[in-house]
Amino acid sequence: MNKSFKKIPSITAIALFVLCFYVSIYAKADSRYYYQIKVYHLKTTVQEERVDKFLQNAYLPAMHKIGIKNIGVFKPIAVDTSDRKIYVFIPFKTMDELETAPGKLLKDDQYLADGKDYLDAVYNDPPYTRIETILLRAFGEAPVAVMPNLTANKVDRYYELRSYESATEKYHASKVKMFTVGGETTIFKNINSNGVFYAQVIAGSHMPNLMYLTTYNSKQDRDDHWKVFSANPQWKELSAMPEYQKNVSKNEQTFLHPTAYSDF
Repeated sequence: MNKSFKKIPSITAIALFVLCFYVSIYAKADSRYYYQIKVYHLKTTVQEERVDKFLQNAYLPAMHKIGIKNIGVFKPIAVDTSDRKIYVFIPFKTMDELETAPGKLLKDDQYLADGKDYLDAVYNDPPYTRIETILLRAFGEAPVAVMPNLTANKVDRYYELRSYESATEKYHASKVKMFTVGGETTIFKNINSNGVFYAQVIAGSHMPNLMYLTTYNSKQDRDDHWKVFSANPQWKELSAMPEYQKNVSKNEQTFLHPTAYSDF
């Protein structure tokens, strides 16, 4: 009888520990942001000007009004005149926030008025060729987007958006683990690469994939940081581990600068 009685606190303690463990895991997972990257594809400078005007005067103010902050608007440093692009990075606390935002904007009379030229464009004079959308989920180790701590003027800053595609889902899981459990995100943080986000692509045209955005005061600042990263002992040890070999099949780099009206 005494033996059985003594076991009860032990069993209760174990149950409480397990409960707390899963609650903490759920809370951590729930705190991770969803990110939407909208890529406007444009044919002409006229289209570019119309989209810029819409984003600056209508879209960003309306999104701020419904509580969506820290929206980044970027353009490639190397301009492809046959396919001009504008990148819009939008952080959402929840998937529900992402899904309900467009409907909320359409109920905003000020947004509809300020964005009329764009929103009411006629079918044979569209403001863009198409919009590409990428949906991401932040890593647990970097659950929210971080505003960069830079000293250069906004339009002079140098942003690097990286995309790491993998050959299979298993290789992709290995690369995600390398960033999270392995500590690749920590290395970027330790060398002050001003990472805005690190996230897994959950919907997009290039999958399986993960993406991240680091920021610098200039191209030279970027090159200097990557030299430090490459020479980092922790990175050398991590990249040599057998479990992380051949987990990237395509590494795509896009160099961007923020627009004058971007929150970043």
